[in-house]
Amino acid sequence: MSGPSLPENIPPHAPSAGPGGIVGWIDRRLPVISGFRQEYIDFRMPKNLNALWNFGAILTAVLVLMLATGIFLAMNYTPTSAGAFMSVEMIERQLPGGWMLRAMHMTGASLFMAALYIHLFRGLYYGSYKQPREILWLSGLGLLLMVMVTAFAGYVLPWGQMSYWGADVAGKAVGAVPVIGGTLEHVMEGSDHLGDIFIHRFFVLHFLMAFAIVAVVAIHVAALHVSGPNNPDGRPVPERQTVPFHPYYTTKDLTGLVLFALVFVALAFLWPDLLSEPENYRPANPMHTPADIEPEWYFLPFYGLLQSVPSKFGGLLAAAGSILVLFAVPWLDRSPIRSARFRPACRIGMVGLVISFVLMGLVGRHHAEGGWMIAGRIAALYYFGYFLVLLPLCARREGQQAEG
Repeated sequence: MSGPSLPENIPPHAPSAGPGGIVGWIDRRLPVISGFRQEYIDFRMPKNLNALWNFGAILTAVLVLMLATGIFLAMNYTPTSAGAFMSVEMIERQLPGGWMLRAMHMTGASLFMAALYIHLFRGLYYGSYKQPREILWLSGLGLLLMVMVTAFAGYVLPWGQMSYWGADVAGKAVGAVPVIGGTLEHVMEGSDHLGDIFIHRFFVLHFLMAFAIVAVVAIHVAALHVSGPNNPDGRPVPERQTVPFHPYYTTKDLTGLVLFALVFVALAFLWPDLLSEPENYRPANPMHTPADIEPEWYFLPFYGLLQSVPSKFGGLLAAAGSILVLFAVPWLDRSPIRSARFRPACRIGMVGLVISFVLMGLVGRHHAEGGWMIAGRIAALYYFGYFLVLLPLCARREGQQAEG
């Protein structure tokens, strides 16, 4: 005996209940609203997440701000060696609200990198790279590389003194690669000198990479929702110890955003000189080298590595390797214990890792001279030693303890 059949125009999997009216009609055919509710409102989150989990929302908000301000700045920017600096001056002095747009964009770049470093540290400390979150970790590192390329391209565009000479240092570092270095440098610069072709290429790169970052962010968030969020204990959380994302974590994230916005406003409008380089308020002059050439603060650790190694190519390998080694962390650390809360040796090692990273930045700031050169090399050895030696050894010992 057969049961009642469904009407021909209703599929068997159609939801029995949902929003009514035009919204319900659309959602039954394209379940965007119900999907959003499932993934961003009713999505279950562990109760024990601390303030470090706020930085994902902070990064998202700053990314939107950077895109919005960047589009308006691009509308008034001239990507030529003769017009770049003057167009930036025009934006700040003549365009209504232009000074505010540029202040927000510059401050956003620095604070975005600061939030990204904290976000990365949280992943390292709590073992968010471990199975089954490898894709989440790798996509996050891909975003780090993309953001660094975008930030460097944006730093070049004002075509001030530090922009020009920073680009010159980067070009010479690329040119130090054996065999193909000259070709790579020519592809980067477009000619035998830094000029219109170089600026135009970096302007297009900066603009396109910003939207590519949005696409990878979507992949990163999708990977998070597939694997599920980690937590400070690094252990599976039963259903009774979770809460829906809204209103609990939307409220928490909004609180973090307000506090972050206070810091943002203070730096952008009260102390802008803390994040800007005075030399970059002078037009690029290829005939006059600044006394101290240095990148933005968030590139200083890699600049310190570049200077601490005797050869240019060796320094380039060390700087690139400091990021590439992070891609191997899920396979270097095979410990059954996820969070550093329960790994005393790794917890102490993480403190040393932060100190070495900061020390490499100070070395870059002081141009690796005298005692700073020795300090830079020690910091570099510790940095790589943590990932290549300490993590595998701790993982092996903890694995043996778990088996015993």
